[in-house]
Amino acid sequence: MPSASQSSIGASSPPHAHLPETAADQLRWLDLETDHLRLRVLNFGAVTARLELRVGDGWVPTVLGYDDMVSYLGDPFYLGAIVGRLANRVGGAGFDVAGRRVALDANEGGNQLHGGTAGLGRVFWEIQQVADDAAELRYTSADGENGYPGCAEFLLRITVSGASVSYDMSASVDQTTPINLAQHNYYTLGVTGDVWGHRLCCPAAAYLPLRPDGVPTGAIAPVAGTSLDFTDGQSFAELDPQRRGTDTHVIFAKGADSHMPEVAKLTAPNGVAMRVFSDQPGAQIYTATHLNSAVTAQGGQQLAPFAAVCIEPQGFPDAVNQPDFPSVMVQPGRPYHQRLSLNFSTNEADQDD
Repeated sequence: MPSASQSSIGASSPPHAHLPETAADQLRWLDLETDHLRLRVLNFGAVTARLELRVGDGWVPTVLGYDDMVSYLGDPFYLGAIVGRLANRVGGAGFDVAGRRVALDANEGGNQLHGGTAGLGRVFWEIQQVADDAAELRYTSADGENGYPGCAEFLLRITVSGASVSYDMSASVDQTTPINLAQHNYYTLGVTGDVWGHRLCCPAAAYLPLRPDGVPTGAIAPVAGTSLDFTDGQSFAELDPQRRGTDTHVIFAKGADSHMPEVAKLTAPNGVAMRVFSDQPGAQIYTATHLNSAVTAQGGQQLAPFAAVCIEPQGFPDAVNQPDFPSVMVQPGRPYHQRLSLNFSTNEADQDD
């Protein structure tokens, strides 16, 4: 039977009532487990802190995560977090809506990254176990938070089943406001060192060229002949022999036969594979180029460049400033929805000898 448990960190006794509650005192988590998969989710940032796959008689970490849960409170890399209100970068940290200019919190030079300094990946959510195999997290983002107009009620449901995990994200708003969420796991699939030998197969025919600051130019370009052509399932080393790394949004080819198509398959040299199913139009592919920390991750993994790859399904980044991109505006009475499913397997046919 799947099992779930809730734990808290710090002293076993509660803090004294007259003392202010620190962030560490507020930290809570839930553990969800099946015979094949176990997951830990934090109330801070809705972070997936553990995602382990049973391989043989042991458990293999498939994502980067800290050994000490308190380390997530100061994590600058968004390890495992739900990011938003707007994932990715917003050029000029602002946009126009209803004839007025909205100024956002600028936390990456003159731009905004992942919703601002106190975006969804940097706040405490309400967390509860709702079934043996599921957890729900809720967060209310107030009008004006990080500069965004309107109040937004966010709901995340995480469900584990067999060797799969699903993330169901939704939001309701009281006035027109943009929402574009992303789940920010750093995938290793049990390989320590780097991901240059990992193979990514992704049915993307186009990508978004970027300015030097990482914001899309507004153009759409074909992936053919570039290091972003993942259609044949080559390794990152084969596609990028100079090993410069990737941090770019690719656009999925539209399929007419499914609302939740398979949009990516990542296979590690150890034979562990992950299939990604999503209802989003594209994804940011990021090979952790800027990951750099002296803190050791779970299993002794180093938080170093290229130690993992992020596959972040989402709407088009900076769509609020790009009139030719699909809109990410959400209106009252028409909630935002996103669904992401990850399916893990072992001993894939392309495993190295």
